[in-house]
Formats: sequence, C-alpha cells, structure tokens
Amino acid sequence: MARIEYDDEDRLMVGHIAGISDIVGFHAETVADLHAAFEEAVDDYLATCKAAGKDPQRPYSGKFMLRLDPELHRKAAVAAELAGVSLNQWAEDAIASAVDEAEKENMREAPRSAA
Repeated sequence: MARIEYDDEDRLMVGHIAGISDIVGFHAETVADLHAAFEEAVDDYLATCKAAGKDPQRPYSGKFMLRLDPELHRKAAVAAELAGVSLNQWAEDAIASAVDEAEKENMREAPRSAA
C-alpha cells in the first residue's frame, strides 16, 4: 500500500510506501507507470535491505500507547464497562471500525485521485 499525492508543479503522481518507517518513494505520470514504479520501489527496498544486511521492516507489534484527555478516557472506560468488555477491547473495536470506514472512504476516492 502507498499514499499517493499529485504534484502539480512537476505534473507527477508521487507515492510513498505506507506501513514502514523507512522512507521509500516513487513517482510517475500515469497510473500504469505509477503501479510499475511502486513495484520497482518495493523490489529496490528489499534489495537495499539485503545488501545492507538489514531486515526489511516487520509488521507492527500490536502494542500501542495512547494519551487521551482525562474526560475522554473516563467516557471511554464507562462505554467499555457498559458494553461488558475491557477498555482495551473497546478501543480495539473502535479503532477497527474507524479503520474500516477510512478504507472504504479511500476506496471511494481512489478512482477520482487516479484520474
């Protein structure tokens, strides 16, 4: 997956691979070329990691520290209690729901941004 933006000055679509902390970018003028550039960037990233003796970034650990306003924390804890689940489970469910909605929104926007 990647985040794609349009650079009006250079008249290019510019992408950065998502989900890794290493900065891996690519660009192209057409959607087809952008797809090929993405695949080439991934291949180059893997080859660079191998040559440097570095493992490519691994999946996230699943541990996530979050700071909240105390009142929001209280409200979330009460909502979790009323739902009969732990605050951790309640937060995981809420984040999963928000991510699902964001993915649906991104899929609706993809055809427009690719044009």
